[in-house]
Amino acid sequence: MTAEPTGAEPAKTSLWRDRNFTTFWAGQALGQFGAQLGQLALPVLAVTLLQASELQVGVLNAAGMAAFLAVGLPAGAWVDRWLKRRTMITADLVRMAAMVTVPFLWWSGSLEIWHLYAVAGILGTATVFFDVAYQSYVPVLVPAAHVQEANSKLEATAAIARIGGPAAGGALLAVVSAPVLFVGEAAGYLLSAVFLRRTRDSEERMPAAARRPLPVEIREGLSFVVRHPLISRVAACTGGMNFSGMLIYTLMPVLVLRNLGLGPQGMGLIMTLGAAGGLLGAVLAPRVAARIGEGTAIPVCAVASSVFVLLVPLAGVVSEPAASLVLLGVSEIGFGFSVLVYNVLQLTMRQRVCPPRLLGRMNASIRFAVWGVMPLAALASGYLGEHLGLVPTMLIGAAGSFLATAPVLFSPLRTMRTLPDEVLPDEVQEGAVQEDALLEDGTLEDGVPGDGSGGGRG
Repeated sequence: MTAEPTGAEPAKTSLWRDRNFTTFWAGQALGQFGAQLGQLALPVLAVTLLQASELQVGVLNAAGMAAFLAVGLPAGAWVDRWLKRRTMITADLVRMAAMVTVPFLWWSGSLEIWHLYAVAGILGTATVFFDVAYQSYVPVLVPAAHVQEANSKLEATAAIARIGGPAAGGALLAVVSAPVLFVGEAAGYLLSAVFLRRTRDSEERMPAAARRPLPVEIREGLSFVVRHPLISRVAACTGGMNFSGMLIYTLMPVLVLRNLGLGPQGMGLIMTLGAAGGLLGAVLAPRVAARIGEGTAIPVCAVASSVFVLLVPLAGVVSEPAASLVLLGVSEIGFGFSVLVYNVLQLTMRQRVCPPRLLGRMNASIRFAVWGVMPLAALASGYLGEHLGLVPTMLIGAAGSFLATAPVLFSPLRTMRTLPDEVLPDEVQEGAVQEDALLEDGTLEDGVPGDGSGGGRG
């Protein structure tokens, strides 16, 4: 792949003056707003209209995330071969088509829970390809000096959409049925595709001669992640926290809608408060990094998010619904803030230190590791929720979240004020360059067998 950022202006120039970035940003803002309507509609539809059990809610969440296990790794290699903008457009159109089937099935009186499983699976598969391409596209679209600024702006906008989307969805649910919100989500995906179509970049497709067997390319991405001393720790922490978090958040709709009786409006309010915290985190991430250090902020935010997660099971044992709502609101605000700061900083580091030709495979390897555990956690959450109860399952998730912070808490990140912004020399020698020497039969040029496992950390 050869790609040059379209914005060649000096680093001091604002991205708001870059037409391609603003077009891309506008499409993602509209797409995110539409997607948030569906984020609220899906659990409301399953829990209140289809009367889904805890286990069925777990299966539904697992269906939406199973694609990260099934196609997560090859998706990165494929995205590196394809044009990223075209990949995102195709994924948006597939997601739009999946969404519009739900209201049609509902209005015809034939909607069943297994239909939602299928829609969630299709949506999840398309999202895998969209997200891998999306995370790899920012360094193609903007100059390297603007990557953190671009990530911050995109995350802030996504957080604004997460504020307005659930709030609007909760209000709409007072007058319309949940399936109608799926039309809004489909419209969001369509608008995202339209604006992506209008975005311009200079990315070129990887030449066919430069491609190697898919397993070799997948192994190269995994090797880079495993060998990098910082990315590997971030991946381990994020994967552990995602597994633990899914034990809690899979059952959140059951807790809010059924056990606490807060209704769709309460669910929308809680999601909106979480998004507000996320917006603050996205906007203030550079200031937090400047104040306590870019590296230090990562473990600090990991621990802080675990503290706020603990408030969710506590809300489940409070007898007064209003007090439970306050606890859940505080939890969501604090969790949203700390997670967004964490995400902006670790994503920017990954984009800085990864060679451009490996971006898709690196991001796919990360997603496979940190999102691939989530369908397993969703199934475990549904099973434990039915057999142990909601609150005990959530307490297990909260304890696991604290344990998951260890890889970054006990690492060089804890005292690192500035994160690296270039590929580390030993990583070049032991990771990507060594993998470049792999032949099609899986051996190295000097005849030493390739281990195929990604090796140890360099």
